[in-house]
Amino acid sequence: MKTFEVVLTKSYVVRITAEDEMKAREYAELFTSDIHDVSSVDDREKFGFEIEDIDCKVNEAFDAQISGVL
Repeated sequence: MKTFEVVLTKSYVVRITAEDEMKAREYAELFTSDIHDVSSVDDREKFGFEIEDIDCKVNEAFDAQISGVL
């Protein structure tokens, strides 16, 4: 078996309620990780938002190299 380092990119559609578009963008970037909402109840109450859904749209490997070889 060979060991590979794979560069992986993911893209999501996040449905979020927030005060305005800029805050929705900021909170979606800040409080999502992989496909999980990483915000706490305190975060949602403090900043006034709720992530309703995270739906993975793209999960694409675009590079793979044998580990240690550049």
